[in-house]
Amino acid sequence: MTTLNLRDAAGRVAGTTTAAGSASSGPVLTALVRTAAALGRALLIAVPVLLVSTFITFMLGGLTDQDPASVVLGDSATPADVARMREVFGLDRPLLLRYVLWLWDALHGDLGSSWFTKIPVAQSIAERLPVSLSVAAGALLIAVVLGGVFGILAAVRQGGWLDRTVTVVTSVLATVPGFVAAIALITVFSLLVPVLPSGGWVPPSAGLVTWASFLLLPSVSLSLDAAADVARQLRTGMADTLHENYIVGAQVRGLPGWRIVLVHALRNGAGPAVAVLGMHVPRLIGGAVIVETVFALPGIGELTKTAALGGDVPVVQGALLVTIGVVLISSALVNVLLVKLRPAARREI
Repeated sequence: MTTLNLRDAAGRVAGTTTAAGSASSGPVLTALVRTAAALGRALLIAVPVLLVSTFITFMLGGLTDQDPASVVLGDSATPADVARMREVFGLDRPLLLRYVLWLWDALHGDLGSSWFTKIPVAQSIAERLPVSLSVAAGALLIAVVLGGVFGILAAVRQGGWLDRTVTVVTSVLATVPGFVAAIALITVFSLLVPVLPSGGWVPPSAGLVTWASFLLLPSVSLSLDAAADVARQLRTGMADTLHENYIVGAQVRGLPGWRIVLVHALRNGAGPAVAVLGMHVPRLIGGAVIVETVFALPGIGELTKTAALGGDVPVVQGALLVTIGVVLISSALVNVLLVKLRPAARREI
């Protein structure tokens, strides 16, 4: 009997352990499935967008009236020389075939070469892209920090002077163009109070402090619009969330105020702010063209502008393709983050 009792007890312990393991692994597996489903839905949207946008981009270059062969060879070129150069560039093929071949090569990392400098487009973009990504990432970080802090404070102090001040300031900042903010920042922090450089660029290898000093003004000028929208959307989302029944219940149970705001209310009220932040990512990348011009930054925006003015179609097409890829990847990440934050979105999967 003792042996049987021991065996029964061991079986019950093993069954309990198995059930506990299954219970603990269940939420993890569910979270992975939901994340994979969100990524899958994002990819289903991204692939058609990528095809349409790249097709339009390639067609704009292919339908231009400028003959690159004639431009490269000059006015002294003979028709035979122009025909031979068009064959080298692949311009003698049908436009649709050229697009398919270009997209296939691009998916394998080959974006072609510049018509004028003969430098591979991928190499030029690899040299310039870190500059643009640094400015955009800095602007995104500043927008999240400033917008998050002031949005939370305005939501907590609803109807107070701080709430009204944040509303007025964000409304003004949302109307200020990036180049106007850039000029104002240069005037204040580079001329009147010369504490930061007015332009130029150094890599992180020159020192993180020096690198950050060159990065700060461009990032701030690019982030103001996004920070204002994040603050307003976060304030609106959390203002409604703070009056929900589960927030009142948490207060009754005696949970600390910071925990109620930063854990419970923030997670459920941040959805609109995250969504508007995702909408600002293309604006940050597009606005980098103007900001890079004002601050003389050697980024991908400056590369695209110079190539477009010079008629260097392969460089323009490659830069636009990379920009489209960055925007689609960031949009997919935002969609996944929204699924993580919003309970309703999680139930839809």
